[in-house]
Amino acid sequence: MAKVFITGIAGGFGLPTARALMAQGHAVAGSVRSRSGRTADTVTALQAEGARIVEMDVTDTASTEAGLAQAIAALDGLDVLFNNAGIGAYGIQELMSPEDMARIFDVNVMGVQRVMRAALPHFRAQGRGTVLYTSSLIGRIATPFYGTYSASKWALEAIVECYRTELSGFGIESCIIEPGAMPTAFFDGMVTPQDPAREAGYGDFAAVPALSAQGLARMLDATPDQRPERIAEAVVALLAMPFGEKSFRTVVDHTSVGPEIERYNTALHEVTRTVLTNFGIADMLRLNA
Repeated sequence: MAKVFITGIAGGFGLPTARALMAQGHAVAGSVRSRSGRTADTVTALQAEGARIVEMDVTDTASTEAGLAQAIAALDGLDVLFNNAGIGAYGIQELMSPEDMARIFDVNVMGVQRVMRAALPHFRAQGRGTVLYTSSLIGRIATPFYGTYSASKWALEAIVECYRTELSGFGIESCIIEPGAMPTAFFDGMVTPQDPAREAGYGDFAAVPALSAQGLARMLDATPDQRPERIAEAVVALLAMPFGEKSFRTVVDHTSVGPEIERYNTALHEVTRTVLTNFGIADMLRLNA
């Protein structure tokens, strides 16, 4: 059984994943920004179920390094890192201030980089490790009103493509999980633009994002299989696969979008392998299917 650390363990994907992994016998630790506040009851429940919880802010380097060290000590080692913490954004792209965008990237991109810099020395020293990442279907395509969030996940995908090749020789495998939209508290915490003067310039179109969000909510209500537990199932399935043979990308979606993203991923995988083969470095894809 593996020793697993999950960032954002009390969130929409982190919570069911932690419980599913513990039910399988894995040792689980996870991070929350604070043990108090809105996640206090969840933290208490997770601890009662056997999870080790550390306070960690992925937007702070010292906090991230301390949190990883505490998690490794609590687990007496680390086999699997699940980069799951994230924050969303929604609204007309022009209305997003640079500060809004920086906040999203600080969590979704630089936050992952901070966690990786804290964890990778441990994985390299032991010559083995598995790193999972929560991306998104709209980390592959862009849809209206999600531009900032999509940009952060596109950036994450590019970074992981590099980590996949650069770490394979050290025995570290990489897996990206790409969920579709799912009904979680993630939507409640989204960053939305606050620029009414600029918004006025959009006239009636300014009401469209809210209408679009209502349509998404209706779609989710009508698609009961589109739920966070599917992410937990995907993680459990990945960890059950032999080391070095796990899928690099796993789409988790029960709408018509999922198959299209899988088709795109297959094509990109073939292009990537061809390019690396032409450069004589295809062996850097030695891990992952």
